[in-house]
Amino acid sequence: MRDLFSSDLKMSSIPMEDADVSFLVQFPMPLSNDSIFEKLNSETKWLHEEIVVWGKRHLQPRLTAWYGDPGRSYTYSGTVMFPMPWTNLLLSIKRELESIVDARFNSVLLNLYRDNNDSMGFHSDNEPSLGKEPTIASLSYGATRTLLFKHKKKVDLPVKAISLTSGSMMLMQGPTQSFWKHGINKESKRCDSRINLTFRNILK
Repeated sequence: MRDLFSSDLKMSSIPMEDADVSFLVQFPMPLSNDSIFEKLNSETKWLHEEIVVWGKRHLQPRLTAWYGDPGRSYTYSGTVMFPMPWTNLLLSIKRELESIVDARFNSVLLNLYRDNNDSMGFHSDNEPSLGKEPTIASLSYGATRTLLFKHKKKVDLPVKAISLTSGSMMLMQGPTQSFWKHGINKESKRCDSRINLTFRNILK
């Protein structure tokens, strides 16, 4: 495993109380960021799923897809997603990710933010199937969007904003999901599409 904080990878730790979050400006892949975006956009079998919010069903404000090992279904907000088989590109990204991160992943959730009107509400990735302190690696391709972190208990802490640029990778580990919620708001100005991949390990 390569050292995440070595000079060639330039991984930086993001100062946050009760959290372990780090950021890599450029995830190493042989393909360009634009090529990866185009392949993901065209090869992914996108779905427009419903979620349950306060007892009511709504279409999600983005498109999603779930890929992974057989039997690794994922349940959140009343929606059950069954994994589609890994594509060659997703497997290549997973192998490269596992070569630099001290974790193994058996599934990935993809989100397509089509424009500035797509968003993700504040939430924590704390489903029981992820374990107590999950390691989640988030990769971004396409337009830059801002990820916001809010502490669940310490309301005096300011909101933490992180610009997720194309080709970047953010790693959330340790107690992060227990103490923080994160989300992506709509943008007031028009922006291009963005694809986000969150690699995770689903327990049986």
